[in-house]
Amino acid sequence: MAHFDKILIANRGEIALRVIRAAREMGIKTVAVHSTADVDAMHVRMADESVCIGPPSGTESYLSIPAIIAACEITGAQAVHPGYGFLSENANFVQILEDHEITFIGPSAEHIRMMGDKITAKETAINLGIPVVPGSEGGVPDIVAARKAAAEMGYPVIIKATAGGGGRGMKVAETEADIEMAFSTARSEAKSAFGNDEVYMEKYLQTPRHIEVQVFGDGQGGGVHLAERDCSLQRRHQKVFEEAPGPCITPEQREKIGSICANAIAEMGYRGAGTIEFLFENGEFYFIEMNTRLQVEHPVTEAIFGVDLVREQIRVAEGMKLSFGQKDLEVNGHAIEIRINAERLPNFAPCPGKVTQYHVPGGLGVRMDSALYDGYSIPPYYDSLIGKLIVHGRDRPEALSRLQRALGELIVDGVETTVPLFHALLAEPDVLSGNYDIHWLERWLDENMG
Repeated sequence: MAHFDKILIANRGEIALRVIRAAREMGIKTVAVHSTADVDAMHVRMADESVCIGPPSGTESYLSIPAIIAACEITGAQAVHPGYGFLSENANFVQILEDHEITFIGPSAEHIRMMGDKITAKETAINLGIPVVPGSEGGVPDIVAARKAAAEMGYPVIIKATAGGGGRGMKVAETEADIEMAFSTARSEAKSAFGNDEVYMEKYLQTPRHIEVQVFGDGQGGGVHLAERDCSLQRRHQKVFEEAPGPCITPEQREKIGSICANAIAEMGYRGAGTIEFLFENGEFYFIEMNTRLQVEHPVTEAIFGVDLVREQIRVAEGMKLSFGQKDLEVNGHAIEIRINAERLPNFAPCPGKVTQYHVPGGLGVRMDSALYDGYSIPPYYDSLIGKLIVHGRDRPEALSRLQRALGELIVDGVETTVPLFHALLAEPDVLSGNYDIHWLERWLDENMG
Protein backbone atom coordinates (compact mmCIF):
# COMPACT_ATOMS: atom_id res chain seq x y z
CA MET A 1 0.00 0.00 0.00
CA ALA A 2 1.45 3.33 -1.06
CA HIS A 3 0.62 6.57 0.68
CA PHE A 4 0.93 9.54 -1.68
CA ASP A 5 2.85 12.59 -0.48
CA LYS A 6 2.37 14.47 -3.74
CA ILE A 7 0.01 14.14 -6.70
CA LEU A 8 -0.01 15.88 -10.05
CA ILE A 9 -3.29 17.06 -11.56
CA ALA A 10 -3.30 16.62 -15.34
CA ASN A 11 -6.13 19.07 -15.90
CA ARG A 12 -7.27 22.68 -15.51
CA GLY A 13 -10.27 24.76 -14.45
CA GLU A 14 -12.80 23.81 -11.81
CA ILE A 15 -11.96 20.09 -11.79
CA ALA A 16 -8.30 20.82 -11.02
CA LEU A 17 -9.40 22.92 -8.03
CA ARG A 18 -11.76 20.15 -6.94
CA VAL A 19 -8.85 17.67 -6.78
CA ILE A 20 -6.55 20.18 -5.04
CA ARG A 21 -9.16 20.70 -2.30
CA ALA A 22 -9.59 16.96 -1.67
CA ALA A 23 -5.81 16.41 -1.61
CA ARG A 24 -5.27 19.33 0.80
CA GLU A 25 -7.82 17.89 3.23
CA MET A 26 -5.89 14.60 3.08
CA GLY A 27 -2.56 16.33 3.74
CA ILE A 28 -1.26 15.57 0.23
CA LYS A 29 0.76 18.16 -1.70
CA THR A 30 -0.36 19.01 -5.24
CA VAL A 31 1.33 19.91 -8.52
CA ALA A 32 -0.60 21.93 -11.10
CA VAL A 33 0.37 21.72 -14.76
CA HIS A 34 -0.58 24.56 -17.07
CA SER A 35 -0.25 25.90 -20.59
CA THR A 36 1.18 29.37 -21.22
CA ALA A 37 -2.45 30.57 -21.58
CA ASP A 38 -3.23 29.40 -18.03
CA VAL A 39 -0.35 31.02 -16.19
CA ASP A 40 -2.85 33.13 -14.18
CA ALA A 41 -5.38 30.34 -13.68
CA MET A 42 -6.78 29.64 -10.22
CA HIS A 43 -5.57 26.02 -10.14
CA VAL A 44 -2.01 27.27 -10.67
CA ARG A 45 -2.39 29.68 -7.75
CA MET A 46 -3.92 27.11 -5.40
CA ALA A 47 -1.59 24.17 -5.95
CA ASP A 48 1.62 23.77 -3.92
CA GLU A 49 3.73 23.74 -7.11
CA SER A 50 3.14 24.38 -10.78
CA VAL A 51 4.87 23.38 -14.01
CA CYS A 52 4.31 24.96 -17.42
CA ILE A 53 3.87 22.12 -19.94
CA GLY A 54 3.46 23.90 -23.26
CA PRO A 55 1.70 26.44 -25.48
CA PRO A 56 -2.06 27.23 -25.33
CA SER A 57 -3.25 24.44 -27.63
CA GLY A 58 -4.55 21.48 -25.61
CA THR A 59 -2.79 18.97 -27.87
CA GLU A 60 0.57 20.57 -27.08
CA SER A 61 -0.02 20.97 -23.33
CA TYR A 62 -2.76 19.15 -21.38
CA LEU A 63 -2.77 16.27 -23.89
CA SER A 64 1.02 16.02 -24.11
CA ILE A 65 1.94 12.77 -22.36
CA PRO A 66 5.75 13.41 -22.48
CA ALA A 67 5.28 16.86 -20.90
CA ILE A 68 3.14 15.44 -18.08
CA ILE A 69 5.58 12.58 -17.39
CA ALA A 70 8.43 15.12 -17.30
CA ALA A 71 6.46 17.28 -14.85
CA CYS A 72 5.99 14.24 -12.57
CA GLU A 73 9.71 13.48 -12.69
CA ILE A 74 10.75 17.10 -12.05
CA THR A 75 8.44 17.45 -9.03
CA GLY A 76 8.57 13.90 -7.66
CA ALA A 77 4.80 13.40 -7.93
CA GLN A 78 3.94 9.78 -7.23
CA ALA A 79 0.49 9.80 -8.80
CA VAL A 80 -1.60 11.61 -11.41
CA HIS A 81 -5.25 12.58 -11.13
CA PRO A 82 -6.63 13.13 -14.65
CA GLY A 83 -9.91 14.92 -13.78
CA TYR A 84 -12.36 14.51 -16.69
CA GLY A 85 -11.77 15.14 -20.39
CA PHE A 86 -8.19 15.46 -21.73
CA LEU A 87 -6.30 12.22 -20.84
CA SER A 88 -8.82 10.85 -18.32
CA GLU A 89 -9.86 7.92 -20.55
CA ASN A 90 -6.62 7.38 -22.45
CA ALA A 91 -5.44 3.81 -21.82
CA ASN A 92 -2.09 4.52 -23.48
CA PHE A 93 -1.42 7.31 -20.95
CA VAL A 94 -2.21 4.96 -18.03
CA GLN A 95 0.19 2.36 -19.45
CA ILE A 96 3.00 4.90 -19.84
CA LEU A 97 2.49 6.15 -16.26
CA GLU A 98 2.72 2.56 -15.00
CA ASP A 99 5.91 2.04 -17.01
CA HIS A 100 7.34 5.07 -15.17
CA GLU A 101 6.13 3.72 -11.80
CA ILE A 102 3.64 6.57 -11.41
CA THR A 103 0.15 5.66 -10.14
CA PHE A 104 -2.87 6.64 -12.21
CA ILE A 105 -5.73 7.72 -9.94
CA GLY A 106 -8.40 5.82 -11.83
CA PRO A 107 -9.06 2.40 -13.34
CA SER A 108 -6.58 0.10 -15.09
CA ALA A 109 -5.59 0.60 -18.73
CA GLU A 110 -7.36 -2.69 -19.49
CA HIS A 111 -10.72 -1.47 -18.11
CA ILE A 112 -10.41 1.88 -19.90
CA ARG A 113 -9.70 0.07 -23.18
CA MET A 114 -12.54 -2.37 -22.63
CA MET A 115 -15.10 0.38 -22.04
CA GLY A 116 -13.64 2.88 -24.53
CA ASP A 117 -14.60 0.78 -27.53
CA LYS A 118 -18.39 0.87 -27.80
CA ILE A 119 -18.74 -2.66 -29.22
CA THR A 120 -16.46 -4.29 -26.61
CA ALA A 121 -18.23 -2.29 -23.89
CA LYS A 122 -21.61 -3.61 -25.00
CA GLU A 123 -20.33 -7.21 -25.12
CA THR A 124 -18.84 -6.77 -21.64
CA ALA A 125 -22.14 -5.34 -20.34
CA ILE A 126 -24.07 -8.33 -21.76
CA ASN A 127 -21.61 -10.76 -20.11
CA LEU A 128 -22.02 -8.94 -16.78
CA GLY A 129 -25.82 -9.08 -16.92
CA ILE A 130 -26.36 -5.37 -17.62
CA PRO A 131 -29.44 -4.75 -19.83
CA VAL A 132 -28.57 -3.34 -23.28
CA VAL A 133 -30.37 -1.68 -26.20
CA PRO A 134 -31.24 -4.22 -28.93
CA GLY A 135 -28.66 -3.76 -31.68
CA SER A 136 -26.28 -5.24 -34.22
CA GLU A 137 -23.83 -7.95 -33.25
CA GLY A 138 -20.64 -5.89 -33.55
CA GLY A 139 -19.91 -3.56 -36.46
CA VAL A 140 -22.12 -3.32 -39.57
CA PRO A 141 -19.86 -3.75 -42.65
CA ASP A 142 -22.17 -2.68 -45.49
CA ILE A 143 -25.63 -1.49 -46.48
CA VAL A 144 -26.93 -5.05 -47.00
CA ALA A 145 -26.03 -5.95 -43.41
CA ALA A 146 -27.47 -2.61 -42.23
CA ARG A 147 -30.83 -3.31 -43.91
CA LYS A 148 -30.97 -6.82 -42.44
CA ALA A 149 -30.10 -5.63 -38.89
CA ALA A 150 -32.66 -2.81 -39.05
CA ALA A 151 -35.41 -5.16 -40.22
CA GLU A 152 -34.66 -7.52 -37.30
CA MET A 153 -34.72 -4.87 -34.56
CA GLY A 154 -37.47 -2.70 -36.09
CA TYR A 155 -37.41 0.96 -37.13
CA PRO A 156 -36.45 3.58 -36.12
CA VAL A 157 -32.75 2.69 -35.75
CA ILE A 158 -29.66 4.76 -34.94
CA ILE A 159 -26.30 4.23 -36.64
CA LYS A 160 -23.28 5.13 -34.48
CA ALA A 161 -19.52 5.36 -34.92
CA THR A 162 -17.71 2.62 -32.98
CA ALA A 163 -15.02 5.10 -31.96
CA GLY A 164 -17.54 7.90 -31.43
CA GLY A 165 -18.28 10.54 -28.87
CA GLY A 166 -19.71 14.04 -28.61
CA GLY A 167 -22.60 13.16 -30.91
CA ARG A 168 -20.48 12.82 -34.05
CA GLY A 169 -20.98 9.92 -36.45
CA MET A 170 -24.59 9.34 -35.27
CA LYS A 171 -27.54 9.19 -37.68
CA VAL A 172 -31.17 8.09 -37.27
CA ALA A 173 -33.11 6.16 -39.92
CA GLU A 174 -36.85 6.48 -39.27
CA THR A 175 -37.86 4.07 -42.06
CA GLU A 176 -36.30 1.72 -44.61
CA ALA A 177 -36.21 4.60 -47.11
CA ASP A 178 -33.74 6.50 -44.85
CA ILE A 179 -31.31 3.67 -44.15
CA GLU A 180 -28.94 4.08 -47.09
CA MET A 181 -28.40 7.83 -46.59
CA ALA A 182 -28.07 7.48 -42.78
CA PHE A 183 -25.57 4.62 -43.11
CA SER A 184 -23.28 6.37 -45.61
CA THR A 185 -23.42 9.73 -43.73
CA ALA A 186 -22.61 8.13 -40.37
CA ARG A 187 -19.65 6.29 -41.93
CA SER A 188 -18.18 9.37 -43.62
CA GLU A 189 -18.64 11.48 -40.44
CA ALA A 190 -16.98 8.74 -38.39
CA LYS A 191 -14.07 8.56 -40.84
CA SER A 192 -13.42 12.31 -40.76
CA ALA A 193 -13.95 12.73 -36.99
CA PHE A 194 -12.19 9.60 -35.68
CA GLY A 195 -10.19 8.18 -38.61
CA ASN A 196 -12.28 5.02 -38.29
CA ASP A 197 -15.42 4.46 -40.35
CA GLU A 198 -16.72 1.40 -38.50
CA VAL A 199 -20.32 1.82 -37.37
CA TYR A 200 -22.84 -0.23 -35.41
CA MET A 201 -26.63 -0.04 -35.09
CA GLU A 202 -29.12 0.10 -32.27
CA LYS A 203 -32.86 0.40 -31.92
CA TYR A 204 -33.67 4.09 -31.61
CA LEU A 205 -35.72 4.81 -28.49
CA GLN A 206 -38.29 7.56 -29.08
CA THR A 207 -38.62 9.36 -25.72
CA PRO A 208 -35.99 7.97 -23.36
CA ARG A 209 -34.48 9.65 -20.35
CA HIS A 210 -30.71 9.63 -19.78
CA ILE A 211 -30.08 7.89 -16.47
CA GLU A 212 -26.57 7.14 -15.22
CA VAL A 213 -25.58 5.02 -12.24
CA GLN A 214 -22.55 6.14 -10.21
CA VAL A 215 -20.40 3.16 -9.29
CA PHE A 216 -17.23 2.75 -7.27
CA GLY A 217 -14.86 -0.18 -6.95
CA ASP A 218 -11.68 -0.72 -4.94
CA GLY A 219 -10.06 -3.17 -7.38
CA GLN A 220 -10.11 -5.79 -4.61
CA GLY A 221 -13.55 -7.20 -5.20
CA GLY A 222 -15.41 -4.38 -3.47
CA GLY A 223 -18.08 -2.55 -5.47
CA VAL A 224 -20.97 -0.24 -4.64
CA HIS A 225 -23.46 1.97 -6.47
CA LEU A 226 -24.32 5.49 -5.38
CA ALA A 227 -27.78 5.60 -6.97
CA GLU A 228 -28.48 7.38 -10.23
CA ARG A 229 -28.43 10.82 -11.82
CA ASP A 230 -30.93 12.05 -14.38
CA CYS A 231 -29.10 13.99 -17.12
CA SER A 232 -31.93 14.13 -19.66
CA LEU A 233 -31.79 17.88 -20.28
CA GLN A 234 -29.20 17.95 -23.07
CA ARG A 235 -28.26 20.07 -26.03
CA ARG A 236 -26.38 18.33 -28.86
CA HIS A 237 -25.66 15.37 -26.58
CA GLN A 238 -24.08 17.73 -24.01
CA LYS A 239 -25.66 17.68 -20.55
CA VAL A 240 -26.73 21.04 -19.10
CA PHE A 241 -28.86 20.14 -16.04
CA GLU A 242 -28.29 17.10 -13.84
CA GLU A 243 -30.04 15.86 -10.74
CA ALA A 244 -29.91 13.05 -8.21
CA PRO A 245 -31.82 10.98 -7.52
CA GLY A 246 -33.74 10.67 -10.82
CA PRO A 247 -37.23 12.13 -10.42
CA CYS A 248 -38.80 9.29 -12.44
CA ILE A 249 -37.01 6.34 -10.79
CA THR A 250 -38.76 4.34 -8.07
CA PRO A 251 -36.84 2.96 -5.05
CA GLU A 252 -37.41 -0.57 -6.43
CA GLN A 253 -35.97 0.36 -9.85
CA ARG A 254 -33.03 2.09 -8.13
CA GLU A 255 -32.27 -0.96 -6.03
CA LYS A 256 -32.55 -3.34 -8.99
CA ILE A 257 -30.37 -1.48 -11.51
CA GLY A 258 -27.98 -0.32 -8.76
CA SER A 259 -27.36 -3.90 -7.59
CA ILE A 260 -26.75 -5.08 -11.17
CA CYS A 261 -24.17 -2.29 -11.67
CA ALA A 262 -22.46 -2.75 -8.27
CA ASN A 263 -22.15 -6.50 -8.84
CA ALA A 264 -20.71 -5.91 -12.33
CA ILE A 265 -18.06 -3.55 -10.92
CA ALA A 266 -17.09 -6.04 -8.21
CA GLU A 267 -16.91 -8.89 -10.74
CA MET A 268 -14.72 -6.84 -13.10
CA GLY A 269 -12.35 -5.98 -10.25
CA TYR A 270 -12.79 -2.35 -11.30
CA ARG A 271 -10.84 0.29 -9.37
CA GLY A 272 -12.07 3.84 -8.79
CA ALA A 273 -15.06 5.90 -9.87
CA GLY A 274 -17.12 5.03 -12.91
CA THR A 275 -20.51 5.75 -14.39
CA ILE A 276 -22.71 3.28 -16.20
CA GLU A 277 -25.01 5.20 -18.54
CA PHE A 278 -28.47 4.09 -19.63
CA LEU A 279 -31.38 5.18 -21.71
CA PHE A 280 -34.55 4.63 -19.66
CA GLU A 281 -37.93 4.18 -21.34
CA ASN A 282 -41.18 2.54 -20.18
CA GLY A 283 -39.58 1.32 -16.96
CA GLU A 284 -36.69 -0.42 -18.76
CA PHE A 285 -32.96 0.42 -18.62
CA TYR A 286 -30.77 0.07 -21.72
CA PHE A 287 -26.97 0.33 -21.37
CA ILE A 288 -25.31 2.84 -23.70
CA GLU A 289 -21.77 3.24 -22.36
CA MET A 290 -19.54 3.34 -19.32
CA ASN A 291 -17.39 6.33 -18.43
CA THR A 292 -14.25 5.18 -16.65
CA ARG A 293 -13.64 8.44 -14.81
CA LEU A 294 -15.14 11.06 -12.52
CA GLN A 295 -18.08 12.84 -14.16
CA VAL A 296 -18.62 16.59 -14.45
CA GLU A 297 -21.85 16.08 -12.47
CA HIS A 298 -20.35 14.09 -9.57
CA PRO A 299 -21.21 16.82 -7.00
CA VAL A 300 -24.95 15.98 -7.01
CA THR A 301 -24.10 12.45 -5.92
CA GLU A 302 -21.73 13.78 -3.24
CA ALA A 303 -24.53 16.03 -1.97
CA ILE A 304 -27.15 13.30 -1.51
CA PHE A 305 -24.72 10.81 0.06
CA GLY A 306 -22.38 13.13 1.97
CA VAL A 307 -19.27 11.45 0.53
CA ASP A 308 -16.17 12.90 -1.16
CA LEU A 309 -15.70 10.92 -4.37
CA VAL A 310 -12.29 12.44 -5.16
CA ARG A 311 -10.97 11.53 -1.71
CA GLU A 312 -12.24 7.98 -2.31
CA GLN A 313 -10.53 7.88 -5.74
CA ILE A 314 -7.22 8.81 -4.09
CA ARG A 315 -7.67 6.28 -1.27
CA VAL A 316 -8.37 3.30 -3.56
CA ALA A 317 -5.48 4.33 -5.82
CA GLU A 318 -3.28 4.07 -2.71
CA GLY A 319 -4.46 0.46 -2.38
CA MET A 320 -7.07 0.90 0.34
CA LYS A 321 -10.46 -0.76 0.43
CA LEU A 322 -13.64 1.33 0.05
CA SER A 323 -14.36 3.40 3.15
CA PHE A 324 -18.10 2.69 2.86
CA GLY A 325 -20.26 -0.31 2.02
CA GLN A 326 -23.61 -0.44 0.25
CA LYS A 327 -25.49 -0.44 3.55
CA ASP A 328 -23.83 2.87 4.52
CA LEU A 329 -25.20 4.62 1.44
CA GLU A 330 -28.65 6.11 1.92
CA VAL A 331 -30.12 8.79 -0.32
CA ASN A 332 -30.60 12.03 1.62
CA GLY A 333 -32.73 14.65 -0.13
CA HIS A 334 -32.33 15.90 -3.68
CA ALA A 335 -29.54 17.72 -5.52
CA ILE A 336 -29.36 19.60 -8.84
CA GLU A 337 -26.37 20.86 -10.83
CA ILE A 338 -26.45 23.33 -13.70
CA ARG A 339 -23.48 23.77 -16.04
CA ILE A 340 -22.74 27.43 -16.67
CA ASN A 341 -20.82 28.16 -19.87
CA ALA A 342 -19.23 31.32 -21.21
CA GLU A 343 -21.44 31.29 -24.30
CA ARG A 344 -23.59 33.81 -26.13
CA LEU A 345 -27.26 32.91 -26.42
CA PRO A 346 -29.24 32.01 -28.46
CA ASN A 347 -26.64 30.26 -30.64
CA PHE A 348 -24.32 29.14 -27.80
CA ALA A 349 -21.22 30.66 -29.45
CA PRO A 350 -18.16 30.58 -27.11
CA CYS A 351 -17.67 33.93 -25.40
CA PRO A 352 -14.19 34.11 -23.83
CA GLY A 353 -13.01 37.36 -22.26
CA LYS A 354 -12.29 39.18 -19.02
CA VAL A 355 -14.51 38.64 -15.99
CA THR A 356 -14.94 42.12 -14.51
CA GLN A 357 -17.01 41.05 -11.51
CA TYR A 358 -17.68 37.65 -10.01
CA HIS A 359 -19.90 36.96 -7.00
CA VAL A 360 -20.66 33.44 -5.79
CA PRO A 361 -24.06 32.59 -4.28
CA GLY A 362 -24.07 31.19 -0.75
CA GLY A 363 -26.36 29.94 1.98
CA LEU A 364 -27.56 26.54 3.07
CA GLY A 365 -27.20 23.76 0.51
CA VAL A 366 -25.40 25.84 -2.14
CA ARG A 367 -22.05 24.91 -3.72
CA MET A 368 -20.28 26.62 -6.61
CA ASP A 369 -17.45 24.77 -8.34
CA SER A 370 -15.63 27.29 -10.51
CA ALA A 371 -12.14 28.59 -11.25
CA LEU A 372 -13.30 32.15 -11.95
CA TYR A 373 -12.19 35.24 -10.02
CA ASP A 374 -12.50 39.01 -10.47
CA GLY A 375 -10.25 40.13 -13.33
CA TYR A 376 -9.66 36.62 -14.70
CA SER A 377 -9.49 36.32 -18.47
CA ILE A 378 -11.24 33.21 -19.80
CA PRO A 379 -8.96 31.85 -22.56
CA PRO A 380 -10.48 30.91 -25.95
CA TYR A 381 -8.63 27.59 -26.28
CA TYR A 382 -10.61 25.25 -24.02
CA ASP A 383 -14.10 24.07 -23.16
CA SER A 384 -16.48 26.93 -22.38
CA LEU A 385 -17.62 25.51 -19.01
CA ILE A 386 -16.87 28.19 -16.39
CA GLY A 387 -18.77 26.94 -13.39
CA LYS A 388 -21.17 24.45 -11.89
CA LEU A 389 -23.85 25.60 -9.48
CA ILE A 390 -24.97 22.76 -7.23
CA VAL A 391 -27.85 22.90 -4.76
CA HIS A 392 -29.11 20.37 -2.23
CA GLY A 393 -32.49 20.31 -0.51
CA ARG A 394 -34.63 17.96 1.56
CA ASP A 395 -36.68 17.20 -1.56
CA ARG A 396 -36.89 18.21 -5.22
CA PRO A 397 -39.15 21.27 -4.74
CA GLU A 398 -36.78 22.64 -2.09
CA ALA A 399 -33.75 22.03 -4.35
CA LEU A 400 -35.52 23.85 -7.22
CA SER A 401 -36.41 26.88 -5.10
CA ARG A 402 -32.87 26.95 -3.73
CA LEU A 403 -31.51 26.83 -7.29
CA GLN A 404 -33.74 29.74 -8.28
CA ARG A 405 -32.57 31.75 -5.28
CA ALA A 406 -28.87 30.95 -5.83
CA LEU A 407 -29.05 31.79 -9.54
CA GLY A 408 -30.45 35.19 -8.59
CA GLU A 409 -27.37 35.85 -6.40
CA LEU A 410 -24.78 34.76 -8.98
CA ILE A 411 -22.93 37.58 -10.76
CA VAL A 412 -20.59 36.97 -13.72
CA ASP A 413 -19.94 40.29 -15.48
CA GLY A 414 -17.74 41.02 -18.49
CA VAL A 415 -18.62 37.93 -20.50
CA GLU A 416 -21.91 36.47 -21.69
CA THR A 417 -23.03 33.25 -20.03
CA THR A 418 -25.80 30.67 -20.24
CA VAL A 419 -27.33 31.86 -16.93
CA PRO A 420 -30.43 33.35 -18.68
CA LEU A 421 -31.20 29.90 -20.11
CA PHE A 422 -31.57 28.50 -16.58
CA HIS A 423 -33.77 31.37 -15.42
CA ALA A 424 -36.05 30.53 -18.37
CA LEU A 425 -35.97 26.76 -17.75
CA LEU A 426 -36.91 27.22 -14.09
CA ALA A 427 -40.14 28.88 -15.23
CA GLU A 428 -41.13 25.84 -17.33
CA PRO A 429 -43.80 23.53 -15.85
CA ASP A 430 -42.15 20.44 -17.42
CA VAL A 431 -38.82 21.21 -15.73
CA LEU A 432 -40.52 21.95 -12.41
CA SER A 433 -42.45 18.67 -12.56
CA GLY A 434 -39.48 16.64 -13.89
CA ASN A 435 -41.45 15.69 -16.97
CA TYR A 436 -38.88 15.60 -19.81
CA ASP A 437 -36.86 13.26 -21.99
CA ILE A 438 -33.55 13.61 -23.85
CA HIS A 439 -35.21 15.49 -26.73
CA TRP A 440 -37.13 17.99 -24.59
CA LEU A 441 -34.46 20.71 -24.41
CA GLU A 442 -33.70 20.66 -28.15
CA ARG A 443 -37.42 21.10 -28.89
CA TRP A 444 -37.73 23.89 -26.31
CA LEU A 445 -34.69 25.71 -27.73
CA ASP A 446 -36.14 25.51 -31.25
CA GLU A 447 -39.40 27.01 -30.03
CA ASN A 448 -37.96 29.63 -27.68
CA MET A 449 -34.50 30.52 -28.99
CA GLY A 450 -34.62 29.34 -32.61
